Amino acid sequence: MSTRNTCTVLLMLFITSTFAFAQKKAKTEKKSVFDDRQYWLGQMDKMVKPVLHSLAKDSLRIIMPQVTSIHVDNKAQRIKVQYVEVLGRVLSGIAPWLQLEGGNKEELVLRKQYRQWALQGLKNALDSNAKDFMHFDIAGQQLVDASYLAIAFIRAPWLWENLDKKNQSLLVKSIAATRKFKPVFSNWLLFSAMNEAFMAKFGYDWDPMRVDYALQQMEQWYIGDGMYSDGTTFAFDYYNSYVIHPYLAGIADIIGKKTTSYNVMFDKIRKRNERYAIIQERLINTDGTYAATGRSIIYRGAAFHHLADMALRKTLPKQLSPAQVRGALTAVIRKTMESPGTYKNGWLTIGLYGEQPSLGDFYNNQGSPYLASNIFLPLGLPESDPFWASPAEKWSSQKIWSGEDFQNDHSADLK
Repeated sequence: MSTRNTCTVLLMLFITSTFAFAQKKAKTEKKSVFDDRQYWLGQMDKMVKPVLHSLAKDSLRIIMPQVTSIHVDNKAQRIKVQYVEVLGRVLSGIAPWLQLEGGNKEELVLRKQYRQWALQGLKNALDSNAKDFMHFDIAGQQLVDASYLAIAFIRAPWLWENLDKKNQSLLVKSIAATRKFKPVFSNWLLFSAMNEAFMAKFGYDWDPMRVDYALQQMEQWYIGDGMYSDGTTFAFDYYNSYVIHPYLAGIADIIGKKTTSYNVMFDKIRKRNERYAIIQERLINTDGTYAATGRSIIYRGAAFHHLADMALRKTLPKQLSPAQVRGALTAVIRKTMESPGTYKNGWLTIGLYGEQPSLGDFYNNQGSPYLASNIFLPLGLPESDPFWASPAEKWSSQKIWSGEDFQNDHSADLK
């Protein structure tokens, strides 16, 4: 064989092997991305199924454990309120996915089942003749959890549209019943405001004063670099993510359509949302761990409620690609949900990495840890969205701690 022919053969072999490698890599990346969504769906199903399946069968009170924190203040009352608590928290996290249409056959079947369970469960919760009937006027804690139910309907209008008129009316009355409770002078002001935003969105009389008071007070509590104090003093915890930023963003969406009075404030809120998302992403370590600081740490992945919400809204700042956020949040889910002690008899335990009773707070009950469902908000994006479809990327801490050159970080003056 001539030298020319030999070179031609070698070139063809190189091209063929390179093409085959590229195809294999593309298939691997596609499979990896697909596996991320399937993994999230599997974790969501594992977490949420015992709650909504039981409620749909009118057996939540029979099946749900009556567990409270070892530091509990009023055990009997904390057990009484755990049912509204678990319902609001579960629906607030999976609502965007319930709202979504489309997907592969398996996901469509799963969503159809959850939609049925959610609607029937809501009917049982609102039916005074049902075993799982839920009172919304027992204690102030229910102001909190009515608001999570409110934000669930805001995130998934499908739920409202497919709930019959009778139960729509009962739901409105139930949420309105929490107006009797005086909110704690803290992030609780936003719970009252979110309930009013729910009323405004669905065409009911709403109280502009409760909304205005919460917005004006949060503006007073803004301390800088995208963060608010939770009341009159600053605490280094995750309440800027558990509540403050996602609630401000949701309230701004609705109230911004009702009045232009807050336009300047809402523009500041959007910029602060972006800055805090950057901080949140950098808080996630290379292995999905993060500093276990502050109260309510047993909410697990809800520590990144805000980052998940920004991904869902497609409002991530330019410094954060959807793929790197997907990677970071997936790592958090793996770290917080895969400990052997995460579940006991199918129900979430009080803890961060498995069952850790001493991490609980005086207000925690069996329903409390289910705020963790809010890390699943991006499941409301279709699988074709860049959040799911883009090839995997390292997130900030992975790049930095592997020695890559990386853009430095600076605080932002957003007052």
